[in-house]
Amino acid sequence: MGLSLLNCKTYLEGMTSNEKASKPPLHVIVGAGQIGPNIAARLLERGLRVRLVQRRTPSTAGLAGVETARADVSDPDSAARAFEGASVVYHTANPVYTEWPRLLLPLTRGIAAGATRAGAHLVVLELRAEAAHVLLTARDRGELAVTIGRASDFFGPGATLSAIFGPRFWQRALRGKPGEVFGDPNQPHSYSYVRDVADALVTLGTDERAKNRLWHLPVNPAEPTRTTIARAARALGIELGAKRFAPRLLSLLGVVSPMLREVAEMTYQWEAPFVLDDSRFRDTFGVTATPWDPAMNETAAWGRTLGRS
Repeated sequence: MGLSLLNCKTYLEGMTSNEKASKPPLHVIVGAGQIGPNIAARLLERGLRVRLVQRRTPSTAGLAGVETARADVSDPDSAARAFEGASVVYHTANPVYTEWPRLLLPLTRGIAAGATRAGAHLVVLELRAEAAHVLLTARDRGELAVTIGRASDFFGPGATLSAIFGPRFWQRALRGKPGEVFGDPNQPHSYSYVRDVADALVTLGTDERAKNRLWHLPVNPAEPTRTTIARAARALGIELGAKRFAPRLLSLLGVVSPMLREVAEMTYQWEAPFVLDDSRFRDTFGVTATPWDPAMNETAAWGRTLGRS
């Protein structure tokens, strides 16, 4: 069911108090990119009401029963209207790297203000330190319940913005070209499966033990990126090497490409071990990451659909 902001408001105002009390809790998801639709599907399976919010009208393909709202959530008033009636708000929106300096903090402040006015528990998928400080300060003042889930670099079906395992990786792999790494492919690096990320965020939004804490979300044990690329190759039924993206070339390309300029600043994550410790999540909720083989097989099946272009 697609609802505009105005229709959402009219719908809520037209309900009697008994009707509101009998309705399942409403969970609102901000962002309909790599993670948001996965969260929506899992919430629907639990019988919860779900609303997707995005600057543009979100697609609800395969998500029958999901409400939608189009809103600029960097504006607190717009965010509050979009979140009206929510018990939990999931913040999975993420500007592209080139827009982080301009958009990240206004987005964070707007979503925090909207969740506060809705009286909702805010569940956030990882943030830069400055944005996290905004949310944790609001939490510490007692203004807002905030739970943060941190993941590592994504892989998985639909992970179009993955630093290593995005569309370019799969298109090159299908032509027999090695996987590109922005740093040392022999350094251990954690990778987060997008479906595990969505499952974990739903846990954070539905289990009271999670509230107002910071969690590292489930991952498989870290291994060299070269090894993870080899897993992807086996899932495709081919052999594939790992190629370091030359730092000098990345710097030169960054002169003409703002995106690559931002990526160049992130290469430090592959120059030393980058390991996520998910032990507290596992011990608290009894949840582990999807094993490597099924996760990579599903990712490779998606990668094949991207073609050889």
